[in-house]
Amino acid sequence: MRGARRTAVIVAFLAALAIGAVPSVAVAASVTEQVISRLNRQLLYLAVPIAVLVEAILAYTVWRFRDNDEPEPTKENRQLEITWTIATALVLLFVGTASFYVLAQPTVSTVLDDPQRNAEPGNAPEDAVEAHIVTEQWNYTFEYPEENVTTSESLVLPENRTAYLYITSEDVIHSVHVPELGLKQDALPGQYNLLRTEPTEKGEYRLYCAELCGRGHPEMLSTVQVVSEDEYERWLENPESALNESEANESSANGSATDGGP
Repeated sequence: MRGARRTAVIVAFLAALAIGAVPSVAVAASVTEQVISRLNRQLLYLAVPIAVLVEAILAYTVWRFRDNDEPEPTKENRQLEITWTIATALVLLFVGTASFYVLAQPTVSTVLDDPQRNAEPGNAPEDAVEAHIVTEQWNYTFEYPEENVTTSESLVLPENRTAYLYITSEDVIHSVHVPELGLKQDALPGQYNLLRTEPTEKGEYRLYCAELCGRGHPEMLSTVQVVSEDEYERWLENPESALNESEANESSANGSATDGGP
């Protein structure tokens, strides 16, 4: 009995140590990334103690029976079998429930209320940003139909505002992937696929193609710029220079503050 308690204490300590060693998670840059990261953390905190427990039992068994040259069949223990069957069922129930909850989120699921084939542009809510991401070997074109703006420089989105991104391709299959925002969606010729999200942190995020699409695939890169609402409105009025002027003003202000220091 004392040995069993000692083993339980050691297992609990190792599990706590393993969980404590998990690196802290940075602030999510979108609501999509937020719910995905939360699910990953939940599953990690569940998996680490289980893994430590299994490895601890394995190590103890190897050490305990290291000199047993005449092993005997394990005695039947129905209570133990029922216990680990119920425990396994509870773990799987939690994993399934948590996963389906995340998949049901509008900012995660690619399935609309209507079938996916009806994901035609123009159905975004009035207060949402509607943008079309048109892919082709090996470039992107970003269209804002309601504002009559088209650019190939960068996808610009306002902070804390829902965005409906309609994705299509002009030639072969591509895949739009923005890891830091938790976004990934295939771009298919002759079809629109929808991504819904809400950026929550201003910044510049890497956008790249995640589907092998030819010899220029490694260079098929772009960026997503998340800016304030005011800056977004200024950019719509002058897409060619508004963001560059803003960045230049910020750099100038930082330089002046540095020069004016003691």
